[in-house]
Amino acid sequence: MAKRRAKKKGGSKIGKIVAALLVILVLAGGVIGYDYYKRIWAPNVVLSADTEFFYIPTGSTFSDVVTGLRDNGFIMSTSSFEWLSEQKLYTQNVKPGRYRISNRMSNNDLINLLRSGEQEPIKVSYPEHLAGKITRNLEADSAEFYSMLTSSEVAGKYGFNPRTFMTIFIPNTYEMWWNTSEDELISRAAKEYKRFWNEDRISKARKLGLSQSEVSILASIVQRETTKNDEKSRVAGVYYNRLTKGMLLQADPTLVYAVGDFTIRRVLNKHKKVDSPYNTYIHKGLPPGPICLPSIASIDAVLNVEDHDYIFFCARPDGSGYHDFAVTYRQHLKNARAFQRELNRRKVYK
Repeated sequence: MAKRRAKKKGGSKIGKIVAALLVILVLAGGVIGYDYYKRIWAPNVVLSADTEFFYIPTGSTFSDVVTGLRDNGFIMSTSSFEWLSEQKLYTQNVKPGRYRISNRMSNNDLINLLRSGEQEPIKVSYPEHLAGKITRNLEADSAEFYSMLTSSEVAGKYGFNPRTFMTIFIPNTYEMWWNTSEDELISRAAKEYKRFWNEDRISKARKLGLSQSEVSILASIVQRETTKNDEKSRVAGVYYNRLTKGMLLQADPTLVYAVGDFTIRRVLNKHKKVDSPYNTYIHKGLPPGPICLPSIASIDAVLNVEDHDYIFFCARPDGSGYHDFAVTYRQHLKNARAFQRELNRRKVYK
């Protein structure tokens, strides 16, 4: 009986030990499991707003990504992000771009986003002064982009020369990736150019006896002459009449461009003597290139030029932004003197 009790007592102790070990193992497993849960699915992104953008430049390594996330305060735990990135093979799969990061994202969600390459696009507009402004919100280098715009080789590749190359850009707003390269910017412009110059527009240009670039060059002058879209086709008609008659265009905006002083508010006789191929007071025909990037409205105004007999026009003295048109030089002088008197009254002398 004593031996049996001893065995039973010994067996009870072993059972307790085994039970304790099981509890320890369960607790340890729970701790380990929770640690893995935190590394993978617990929030690790902390932002001051609901969303922010994280940029990965072209050529970045995984180390660069980690440094950017850490130094800019995007993530709380760097080690957990690095560990899971290795498990998900992101360390060798870095993709440049502009990514919208959400507050309280987990490492798993963040890595999935960055590994997918699913960027947030940027809306890019083509401004009149193209090189510096178009690249302002992009990774592309403005100096390199400008160099390409003025390159005979690049222009020739697309069927232009350096002076007409700017006409490849059709002003509009386009969605692009942040890491769009300089070459890709021009390729995209060429694609939009072909889309814009459909058969209808090409046919209208041919009927006018103008190339597509010449239409844009004339449109750039119209653009600078008036901001009134309902008047643009009439202004275009004046210059078209002068072209067909072999007259000098005598367009004041081309002088401003030739002088290079865009603060000029009143064109003077001294400006008319500037030595430049863009001086339409001394050179017949269109200037060699556009003086700005004309809007679609200005281009279409040229293509749909108003058929009239006007040869002259002058800004109205009422400050409306519209113009008075004339068939005869005598009527034009009358209109011009009225406008000059108004400039004198407002003390606009240059």
